[in-house]
Amino acid sequence: MPHIHILTVSDRAHAGHAPDTAGPRALELAAEHLPGWTADGAIVPDGVEAVRSGVLAARDRDADVVLTLGGTGTSPRDLTPEAMDGLIGMELPGIAELLRREGTAQTPTAALGRGRAGVVGRPASGAGNGAGTGAVPAGRATVVVNLPGSVRATDQGIPLIAPILGHLVEQLAGGGDHARH
Repeated sequence: MPHIHILTVSDRAHAGHAPDTAGPRALELAAEHLPGWTADGAIVPDGVEAVRSGVLAARDRDADVVLTLGGTGTSPRDLTPEAMDGLIGMELPGIAELLRREGTAQTPTAALGRGRAGVVGRPASGAGNGAGTGAVPAGRATVVVNLPGSVRATDQGIPLIAPILGHLVEQLAGGGDHARH
């Protein structure tokens, strides 16, 4: 059974100074749009090391997909995209482009989003994964997608990417149907 981990990135929510509204909403949407998947979540503060640690911890707990919520903007503490440096071995730019394009249609400031999408770890073939860089230990392939930390971005983003996640996870495991055109 595939598993998605929701990682909320927020100094304020982590410190208990503000509620995490996007994380619980993401879990609801995952249950709705990814039937048959399991889901859990956590909150980490903003910052490169906290986000990296959260993603790697989820991967170590066998997450197939880690969806980060927050830290993708332009403020000084928005460092989620930088946390992906050295983690992502295979970029999936089409996912990030889709999220920005559709987000901008609803909210012009979505164009400022710097979220990334890619694969952490080793796809079944071992190709295109940054092997040999020493950045991420070999092992299972985990998809990471960065979304902004708002409920609105969560409401827009999860329904957009949910239809492709199952196929993506299958392909990374060495299966899946290549002939879906």
